[in-house]
Amino acid sequence: MNDEFYMMLALKEAQKAEEIDEVPVGAVIVDEHNQVIGQGFNQSISTSDPTSHAEINALRMACRQSGNYRLPRTSLYVTIEPCIMCMGAIIHARIKRIVFGATDPKWGAVLSLYNLASDHRLNHHPEIVQGVCEDKTRQIIKRFFMNKRSK
Repeated sequence: MNDEFYMMLALKEAQKAEEIDEVPVGAVIVDEHNQVIGQGFNQSISTSDPTSHAEINALRMACRQSGNYRLPRTSLYVTIEPCIMCMGAIIHARIKRIVFGATDPKWGAVLSLYNLASDHRLNHHPEIVQGVCEDKTRQIIKRFFMNKRSK
């Protein structure tokens, strides 16, 4: 599996969010046959839905595509470390691997602020790969917030 290739697809999703003035986070879900079965980008503001994060939108699409709310042989590629809400959904869906670019010290629930991926009290522990295309994923977020502050 080429992690950089799929992270670049997630970055394209993040760019879609940026184009509509949403926080630029993108996600892609890939099955065991290396097929993209879900993709999404942040749309919380435009949809007035606090759950409309990139990961949740990708999960919804992948679950519809597979006809199952469990995705045990899949990898989730996301440009920034998932938050608590998204990690809960990821764990419920039994995603096998989480691959992310930049850490999120304010909201990260994989390892920065919380460490839900390896919490022994939970019954599922996805494999974690961090730092894939980290510079590019960090840059799109930084640029977005710098532009917001300068307005």
